[in-house]
This record gives sequence, C-alpha cells and structure tokens, in this order.
Amino acid sequence: MFSSRDDAGARLGEALGYLKGTPNLVVAGIPRGGVVVAAGVARALNAKLDVVIPRKIGAPGNPELAIGAVAGDGQVVLNEDLVARLGVDTAFVETERERQVGEIRRRTAVYRAGRPGIRMENAVVILVDDGLATGSTAIAAAKALRALSPARIVLAVPVAPRETLGRLAQEVDEVVCLATPDVFYAVGQFYDDFSQVTDDEVVETLERFTDSGGKEMFSD
Repeated sequence: MFSSRDDAGARLGEALGYLKGTPNLVVAGIPRGGVVVAAGVARALNAKLDVVIPRKIGAPGNPELAIGAVAGDGQVVLNEDLVARLGVDTAFVETERERQVGEIRRRTAVYRAGRPGIRMENAVVILVDDGLATGSTAIAAAKALRALSPARIVLAVPVAPRETLGRLAQEVDEVVCLATPDVFYAVGQFYDDFSQVTDDEVVETLERFTDSGGKEMFSD
C-alpha cells in the first residue's frame, strides 16, 4: 500500500493540502517512525516540525502487547478491559509508568539536542504516526498535546483500523486517515519497507528543520 514512510508522508501531506498556509501550523511526529512520516507532511505544508513522545506500556511477559501508554507528563492511558482480562495489578502499571517516563525524558534530550520545543499554545497541531493499531500511544500523545492548549489537533495517519480511529476521534478535533483496511494485523503489513527507524535518523530528520522556526532548511 505504501512503499516507505517517505511515500506515506508525501501522500499524507497531499491529503492535508487544505491546511497549507494555516497560521501557526505545527506537525508533531510520534517517534520513531512517525517522525519520518511527519517530516513528509511538514515538507508538503511548509510547516514546523517537532516531536511528541508517548511510550507504550507492555503487558507482563509480553512487552509487544500494549495495555496502555504514558505521556511525558506521566499521564497514563490504559486499556481497562485488557488490563482486567490479564489481571495486571496497579504496582506493575506504576513501575512501567516510571520506567517509560524516564525513557521519554531520555529521548526528548537526545532528539532535541538542547533545542527548545516548539510552542504549541494556540497552534494548529497535526499529530502524525506511521500507522495505528490499538491507538494507545496516539491517545496519550493527544492528551499531552491538549494540555499545551493548542487551538486545534488534527490526527493524521496513513493507515489504521476503523475502530481505533473511532476511539481517537474522541481525543482530537479532526481525523485524517488514508486507508482503513478490513483485515488489520499490524502496521508493517501495509508497507513494502517498514525497517526500524533509529534515534540517529530521528535526530537527523529534526536537524534538517531550522532551530528558529522549525521549518526545513536545505544547504547547497
């Protein structure tokens, strides 16, 4: 469906073309892969680029299974049904919350390299990931952004299940998604190239955008 995250970002940017020229427009990517897609969106819209960094809380013994997510301010979003079904206790959730907040702080320091984050107050923020499965991390990201008092939050993703988008629609002002397949196992199934994005790639992507305005800066 998408050849790469670059392809997805370009196509998503085209779909969001109606926002080009919007004053105080910021694209916020969810690391790591979402930042690559977000850069394509920011490039298409001539918008500022920044990151918002939620972290998944994995199930005991199965860290790939998300039972929830946490934002940098420590706010936790849980899949209460799954937590109850697995019998996950509050002590485990609290331990994971603290661990993931520490990782968010580490990544923030690495990705921004001392640069201040872009001011989100009264901004129109496009929240971007490379795709959604359960949507827990995107919900945590949206809640973290909402606390910064933007004028509007637009969630934009290349692909996601319809039911996930329904949950996210309650957290943001608008949802833009290019594809909602009926059969959905994992985000990676919809990309020809879904290779892992490294911290260095995220840093390099962000460094291509100016410190002053957050917009992409090219050198000859």
